[in-house]
Amino acid sequence: MATHLITGAGSGIGEAVAERLHERGDELWLVARDAGRAKDLAARFPGAQTLVADLGTPDRLSWALGHQALPDRLDSLLHIAGVSDLGAVGELTTKTWNRTLAVNLVSPAELTRLVLPQLRISKGHVVFANSGAGLNARAGWSAYAASKHGLKALADSLREEEHTHGIRVTSVYPGRVATAMQAKVQQQEGNEYTPGKWIDPQSVATTVLLALDLPRDAEIHDLSVRPGYSGS
Repeated sequence: MATHLITGAGSGIGEAVAERLHERGDELWLVARDAGRAKDLAARFPGAQTLVADLGTPDRLSWALGHQALPDRLDSLLHIAGVSDLGAVGELTTKTWNRTLAVNLVSPAELTRLVLPQLRISKGHVVFANSGAGLNARAGWSAYAASKHGLKALADSLREEEHTHGIRVTSVYPGRVATAMQAKVQQQEGNEYTPGKWIDPQSVATTVLLALDLPRDAEIHDLSVRPGYSGS
């Protein structure tokens, strides 16, 4: 039975990944923003452990996790939580920039640092749920794309640094996925949200499990996932 620490398990891709791992009997440690969300996750995934830590305040992650029990070893750390606020460079405020970078980049870096000892023990796997925006920035996406470009750099550096410890690092770059975040994006872009037009979160979960389950003689560095033909 493998042990996984997951952010973003409350909805979307994170929930789909947590469902798959829970169904096969793996041990889950789920990060929640507050006690109420932790209670909801515990009810949604019976037997899972929860950790209360707000990714919006990376400076406090060490303190928060220092007051809670952590697993002795980790087979994977799955960074799936994220935020997305669109806007032109000339319109975005420092509040938006700081929040986006905190949740999407700084907290993943800090959380990784805090649990590296547990990952090294098990020669674990770190997976970053990145985005197509982490490879190609477009107008109106500067803050989000910058955070995801930074996340790619974090993953690439971590991979080289931890290779001798046996830790594998994978970045997954989904296109648009049918999630609550995508519904918000469509609203910001002035479009109607049509879930069937986008990738199902379960399809992205399949790619994450592909990377996790790959035999130890190989490692997937980067996986790009784009919407396929829906037939409609």
